[in-house]
Order: sequence, then structure tokens, then C-alpha cells
Amino acid sequence: MSRGGRKTIAMERSEHQFAWLLVLPALGTIVLIAFFPLLWTVWDSFHVHDLRMPWRGQPFIWFMNYTEALTDARLWEAVAHTVFFTLLSVATELVVGLLLALALHHSYRGRGLVRVAVLVPWAIPTVVTALVWRFMFESPSGIVNAVLRDIGLESEPIVWFIRPMTAWVPIILADVWKTTPFVALLLLAGLQNIDPSLYEAARVDGARPWRQFIHITLPLLQPALLVALIFRTLDAFRVFDLIYVMTSGGPGTATEPIALYTFNVLFQNLRFGFGAALSVLIFLVTFTLALLYIRVLGRDVIGSSP
Repeated sequence: MSRGGRKTIAMERSEHQFAWLLVLPALGTIVLIAFFPLLWTVWDSFHVHDLRMPWRGQPFIWFMNYTEALTDARLWEAVAHTVFFTLLSVATELVVGLLLALALHHSYRGRGLVRVAVLVPWAIPTVVTALVWRFMFESPSGIVNAVLRDIGLESEPIVWFIRPMTAWVPIILADVWKTTPFVALLLLAGLQNIDPSLYEAARVDGARPWRQFIHITLPLLQPALLVALIFRTLDAFRVFDLIYVMTSGGPGTATEPIALYTFNVLFQNLRFGFGAALSVLIFLVTFTLALLYIRVLGRDVIGSSP
């Protein structure tokens, strides 16, 4: 090998090492913030770590915490609550978000102001949203009951938070009101990427608006819909703050999702080993969902590419 070739290889190796030196601080930060707590949680889940009985120490018990978790009736009840909340809220947000995106996509006077107004709920902190919606539904003589009574849909005031099914109504409405603008924003970006000439060609061929929507808008909007579905499903599955502020999982445990149950195990029952096992299970489920959605999304994008 010539001297010039060896010099080129040495320069490339030096640049490669320098690139790693630039990346190492970011990698170290990721390991410190993300991977180390995760590994520590996994390690803690294999031990008895109960702050109520510190004299027991922290003996290694292998998979006993996971066995207890998977046979815990309250955990499966919390999983059912989480799935119910996720399915109902995400489906509603996708439908309403699509309608909002279609309304925001058309040109009309004052469209910019409408877009800003629609995004306001998304900008409000979740705790504030929960407090406002709790105030609206909490009192038998509150705003919601007064409106229902005035329009003739209610003869007697409903105590919303005393029954399981009625307690879910303000929770789901608050989540839909809060996060639908986010879905609408994602879908609006997808709508703006569709070539307008496709609609012009469809109108020339005599296609009605609903046929244009079915055969042009929905197929070309599918990647944006899948992205919105990924983000909202993962976020809804980990719901905590909204329900914690509005009902604290009540009445009883009728609205307790899996994240709130894990919080109660960790910080009320002080069972850190068992709580760590629950946290690992939540991570595995959300990670699996993310992988499945990404595979579906990747296949859809590859299949729709020219």
C-alpha cells in the first residue's frame, strides 16, 4: 500500500475516533437517564423490597414478584380499565380529530384563528384540564347537570363520580377534549401532503366528495393515521395524571388504570419490589405495542411508496 493510501486510512480512522468522542456525551446521558433506571428497576423487581418491613432486608426471590403480579385480580381489573379507556378515548379522538383536520384544511376567512383556538386545549396542562372537568361534573348542581336539566335531558341531578360507568364519562370527555387537537394537527399535516391534482382529476371524472374521501383521502392519509394511533395508544395506555386528579381511581378501584395501581403499590403500600415488577410489565407491554405499530407503519409506508 502506498504512503498516500496509508495516510488516507489514518485520517479516516482519526475522524471516526473524533466522531465517537463527539457522540459519547450524548450516549452517556442516554445511558444515565434511560437505561440505568430501567436496569435498576429490573434488578429491584427480583427482590423483596418492602419499606414497611425493613428488617426483612432485600432477599433475592427470582420471579416471585412477577408471579404475584400475573395472579393479582386487582392488576387484571386495572388492565381491563386501561384497555377500556384506551379503546374508547383513542377511537373517539381519531374520528373527531379527522373531522377537525378536514375542517381546518379547507380555505375560509379566519382559518388561522380557528386553528389557534382548536390547539388551545392541547396547550393546557393535564392537571388543569382534570381540575376544570372535575369541577364541571362534581357537584349535582354543577355546570353539566344544569345544562342537561335546561335542555330537558335530565329530571334529577346525576352524581357522576359515585357510580363506575358515570365516573368514566368525565374522564373520557376530558381526555378527548385535551388530546384531540394533537391528533387533528398530525392528520392536518398528512392532508396537506396530498396532491390537490388528484381531487381535480376525480372531480373531472364525476366523483362525488364522499367517493373522493374514501378512495383518495383515506388511503393517502393512512400513514398519518397510523402515527396518530401509535402516539395516542401508547400515551393512553400509560394514563395516570388525568385519572389521579379527577377520581384517584374511584369509586373504589372502578376507574383505576394500571399506572395508577403501580403508583399505589409503590408509594402507598411501599412495596418497591412488587411495584418494580409492575413497572417492568408496563414497559414490556408498551414496548411490544410500539414495535407492532412500527412494523405495521413501516410495511404501510413501503407498500405505498412509488
